[in-house]
Amino acid sequence: MKIWSSEHVFGHPWDTVIKAAMRKYPNPMNPCVVGVDVLDRSLDNQGRLHSHRLLSTEWGLPNIVKAILGTSRTLTYIKEHSVVDPVEKKMELCSTNITLTNLVSVDERLVYTPHPENPEKTVLTQEAIITVKGVSLSSYLESLMANTISSNARKGRDALEWVIGKLNIEFEELTSSTRESMKSGMAAASAEN
Repeated sequence: MKIWSSEHVFGHPWDTVIKAAMRKYPNPMNPCVVGVDVLDRSLDNQGRLHSHRLLSTEWGLPNIVKAILGTSRTLTYIKEHSVVDPVEKKMELCSTNITLTNLVSVDERLVYTPHPENPEKTVLTQEAIITVKGVSLSSYLESLMANTISSNARKGRDALEWVIGKLNIEFEELTSSTRESMKSGMAAASAEN
């Protein structure tokens, strides 16, 4: 078993980061995620949003890893459960693979909270537990997978920044369009008088 962990601070408020996290896929930084299906989404009696999603991914396993694991399969499925608590300002996301579980399991947990000293920033803590089962060199494979997870985590953070940029552009375009509509409407009303 190998445990990998990381902490990152986004220079954006929690609300912004959470909106981006919910719209993270598809993105050009994580092309390995080829599908996202929402299986269930509901609010509980405390106002928390629960989401269950199925992610389809292409694991870019090196050939040596495929040989050691004895599989050529690269399409894998991951189940993901997230809880967004707008009152506590906390989002927790847990995911685990449901493919190749007889060989490897990756249990990941991400928690987004406002920065304790600056509400204009958001802290992401991330942890993954990697277990390779029933093959020789399992410790080596777990370390290799931890390195891949670390690389993918960087790509994931870049993807959130990319989504935030897109959200800002959409907001600016909407604001501009609304202003133009209001000007047109005011001009038409003035012409009628």
